[in-house]
Amino acid sequence: MGYVIGTLIAGTVSGFARVTGLDRERSFFSAVLIVVGHYYVLFAAMAGSMDALRIEMIGLGVFATWAVIGFKRSHLIVAAGLVAHGIFDFFHAGLVNNPGVPVWWPAFCGAFDVVAGALLALMGQRAVPGVR
Repeated sequence: MGYVIGTLIAGTVSGFARVTGLDRERSFFSAVLIVVGHYYVLFAAMAGSMDALRIEMIGLGVFATWAVIGFKRSHLIVAAGLVAHGIFDFFHAGLVNNPGVPVWWPAFCGAFDVVAGALLALMGQRAVPGVR
């Protein structure tokens, strides 16, 4: 069920961004990548696990850096970052012992990330006139 809901929400967010013009801002999907990178940090904090928090902060740093590089260079880098985070979701439990992560989260977030990244790559980043 997590895969279905994640896929539907990714389509909804991407479609909403396209219809409203939010995707014209180069920062939109970069901000999405930074936000999805924060959830594991949030789960570690909610569980009170300092060990998980330290590790999750490293992951956040990687994906936030990826988002900034993509923002400055190409939407395809951001799309790849979203897909990479989705792949990370599927392997997360084997890499980090974070007791705050809901059981359904990796499927939901992994599906969201991969679908949002694929849609961004397919839709392309619309340029705002006069903005690099």
